[in-house]
This record gives sequence, structure tokens and C-alpha cells, in this order.
Amino acid sequence: MSKKYNCIACGKKNLDKDTIGVNKKLIDENVNTFYCMDCLANYLGCEVQDILDKIEEFKEEGCKLFS
Repeated sequence: MSKKYNCIACGKKNLDKDTIGVNKKLIDENVNTFYCMDCLANYLGCEVQDILDKIEEFKEEGCKLFS
């Protein structure tokens, strides 16, 4: 069973694997604390939809973080 992660900013519980993957892809592959989508967008200064679009791009490229 995989470990459950919570957002380090707002405390949202049980972040999904795409959220974990995009944190690793956009912040640092070795990061071990994570933001939820809303807090990550705020941290990066973009919209949640921008992150969702990037996730789809990464999946299409075959990125191992989203398999």
C-alpha cells in the first residue's frame, strides 16, 4: 500500500499520484513534502488548469512520474 501524503501548506489529505508526480517534476524529483494542486498553483504563480495541462503533456511524453 502506498504512503498517503498531505499538503504542506493547507493540510489537504491523501494527495493523488498525479499531484505527487507534478510536485516532483516541477519542484524537485527528490522532494518529500508536497503541495495540493491549489497550493502548488499559488506557489508557482499560475492557474491549476496550467498544471493540469502540463500533467497531460508529461503523460504524453511518457514521463515515469505519471505512469
